[in-house]
Amino acid sequence: MAQKGVLYMIPCPISDSTEVYDVVPETNRRIMDSLDYFIVENVRSARRFLSKARISRRIEELEFVELNEHTVAGAAVEAMVKPIEQGRSAGVISEAGVPGVADPGALVVEVCHKRGIRVVPLVGPSSILLAMMASGLNGQSFAFVGYLPVKPPERAKELKALERRAHVEQQSQIFIEAPYRNVKLAEQILTVCAADTKLTIACDITSPDEIIVTHSVAQWRKCGIPDIAKRPTIFIIG
Repeated sequence: MAQKGVLYMIPCPISDSTEVYDVVPETNRRIMDSLDYFIVENVRSARRFLSKARISRRIEELEFVELNEHTVAGAAVEAMVKPIEQGRSAGVISEAGVPGVADPGALVVEVCHKRGIRVVPLVGPSSILLAMMASGLNGQSFAFVGYLPVKPPERAKELKALERRAHVEQQSQIFIEAPYRNVKLAEQILTVCAADTKLTIACDITSPDEIIVTHSVAQWRKCGIPDIAKRPTIFIIG
């Protein structure tokens, strides 16, 4: 029976304006050079990343399959894993940051564990952890809750629930929004949450225009929300 391949979780820069090896170790290139099969969130983004990473293989020689928010667990994911089970190693690449976290890459990882395939995470930038690191909020207990409801009444209810958890359990609550809705979300946080609640806004992390600021809601009401419109942003309540 052929030895099974390995699934490598390959981080990429969060910001397009960041050089690859400014945020990931040069040693990651050795792994990328060894692979010709990639499971990716977006083929165009993955090709661009591998080209910027200056891998030794020609991009045209590589095989890509897409695993994105439209992929359903089942036959399609099993088919992605089959070559790995037969001995071919693969790399998972997200559109930005680390794959498998706030990212559909977890689907293929789950199947690999079921098939006894080794999964190796490589070092790289996670916007969630970088924001937490720089927030000054409780890093001993925190939760990433993903996207909040889109409709304002439901979103207000969820914000109040997260605020209660942050105060009662002393647990930092991390969440994100589609960039074009960032301002609306920030405005609602300042309306719904108590004056003494802490709010971190972390925008364009690792880019030259990075913003990471923590204030109380009362302070944010006085100084105003920074320019986060249509920019990737992490919010943390504490």
